[in-house]
Amino acid sequence: MAVWCCILLPEALKTGSVKFSFGSCLLDAAMTITNDIPPPDRRVRRFVFVLLDQFTLMSFAGAVDCLRIADRAGGGGLYEWAIFGEGGERATSSSGISFALDSDLAEIPRDNTILVCGGVDIANNSTQKVINWLRREARRGVKIGGLCTASHTLAVAGLLSGKRATIHWENQDSFSENFENVELTKSVFTIDAGRMTTAGGTSSIDLMLKLIADDHGEALANEVADQMIYSSIRTDQDTQRLSVPTRIGVRHPKLSKVIQLMEQNIEEPISPSVLARDVGMSTRQLERLFRRYLNRSPKRYYMELRLQKARNLLMQTDMSVINVALACGFASPSHFSKCYRSHYDTTPYRERGSQAARVLK
Repeated sequence: MAVWCCILLPEALKTGSVKFSFGSCLLDAAMTITNDIPPPDRRVRRFVFVLLDQFTLMSFAGAVDCLRIADRAGGGGLYEWAIFGEGGERATSSSGISFALDSDLAEIPRDNTILVCGGVDIANNSTQKVINWLRREARRGVKIGGLCTASHTLAVAGLLSGKRATIHWENQDSFSENFENVELTKSVFTIDAGRMTTAGGTSSIDLMLKLIADDHGEALANEVADQMIYSSIRTDQDTQRLSVPTRIGVRHPKLSKVIQLMEQNIEEPISPSVLARDVGMSTRQLERLFRRYLNRSPKRYYMELRLQKARNLLMQTDMSVINVALACGFASPSHFSKCYRSHYDTTPYRERGSQAARVLK
């Protein structure tokens, strides 16, 4: 088995020259950044990244590198950052890579910005110590954000009540069930009254570019994006998922419209006849359309959407199986269990049990 080792030399973080060592091969990647962008505000802004257990590496790395590049492109003295975490020793990402922490959850200056980095099993990794610390810092007026699934952590702490927020699309169902007082959006990121959230993945880059533009102008933010080969900067008006036609690989307006209606009406499913009528088709035409492009009936496709949401709720929430069934449009637990077993080859109860067993390991 080949083992790849990436060595980041400390000097590279200061000069922008990064050397990657792969066995006997050495690649020298030098980065040239122009320093002709005079930022309007030279005050140093400090970010504190809080790494939860099993945090997502991409969201964290993308955010930090935006700050690093911006600081160097602006001539230095623009941004600083530190890595905090419970215990103050090490934090391990969901990919298994560990990071040494700069500090435990200590009090920070009020003009700092906290960014909590979440990832896998966010409910269990949002510990009470982290929640209490976030509440305390929020009371002191510190700006706080959540990257990837850390929106859940902020919501548990009560920091998103009455505010707009987003979270990774895979966690949206459970989030909306657990936090009805949060205005959940499908945006790539949100900023609302000192609270920031992102949808995960590369969306942390979009958030940081927005903050850099607010601090020092769009020219510097664009310079950072160019250095990262990030050619399409998204705003908080952009949604995180691909469009329906792109996802299903079919560009048929009526088919896309029906699927959108299905996705928006999981708890109270719409009958095929009503779906067909809403797009100006007969039920038979709708049936042929689905079989031609998706190789399944509209009823079957709708059922798969409902079962997918049910599985997310079983894996990510403490909702009872009965409530999960109702939230996904099933009139009875027995019918829900029968459909679930037919599709996933296990029962909802066993699925919930297997998830608990994985958490305990």
